[in-house]
Amino acid sequence: MAIEYRWARDQNDRLPVMAADLVRRQVAVIVALGIPSIAAAKAATTTIPIVFSGSLDPIAVGFIASLARPGGNITGTTTLGVELGPKRLELLHELVPMATSIALLVDPNNPLSADAQSRDVLEAARTLGVQPHILHASSEADFESAFANLPRLRAGGLVISNSPIFVSRTEQLGALTLRHAIPSIFQFREFAAAGGLMSYGTDAADSLRLVGGYVGRILKGEKPADLPVQQATKIEFIINLKTAKALGLAVPRSIQLRADEVIE
Repeated sequence: MAIEYRWARDQNDRLPVMAADLVRRQVAVIVALGIPSIAAAKAATTTIPIVFSGSLDPIAVGFIASLARPGGNITGTTTLGVELGPKRLELLHELVPMATSIALLVDPNNPLSADAQSRDVLEAARTLGVQPHILHASSEADFESAFANLPRLRAGGLVISNSPIFVSRTEQLGALTLRHAIPSIFQFREFAAAGGLMSYGTDAADSLRLVGGYVGRILKGEKPADLPVQQATKIEFIINLKTAKALGLAVPRSIQLRADEVIE
């Protein structure tokens, strides 16, 4: 079996051309990761099986008819991502309760995800009594200017939303939050391991194993329409105590006991 890899390097406008190229090559299955890639693959073919993985509601965005019977040529896995934004804010607020202002970093080029996460986190911020601020970054070049705005906003913490541009630079963002001395939380363990304060989200490897299993079943003859969309629900909570110490934060024992891993 040969695997053809395509990577748009965060330039989503290239995805339709890449998807069309894979269709011309008559590949047996297309694996699409993230909303922009899924949309491009779905627009390119109605016959080649597509297996997706993403932090999305695939029914709401029109990718499938139902989780149990997706229909058509597409199935896959969903991960809890957008839905966990308020929980990430709550965890951050629990660790920095004196912060009266919290920033949320979103990618405006991924509006489906950015709008939903902004709405949910803003509502949670109001409930917690903190002032939320929305920061935009749609490319790596925007990171420095976004972080440079944090002191002006007097932000006491940063929640990083789900977007392919952030996921592909998880470790870089972790290092940036440490360099700028801002208590932060993101989805993946790699973020905390790179210097971010906390991570809370679905285990990406778990989701991709499910995708691989579906690809194998399709190659053996099963149809995507008959494979229900699976929901990866394994959640990991990671705390970096080294970063907490560098930021002058005391992590209560109660929070440490809830963590799946404590980096010391």
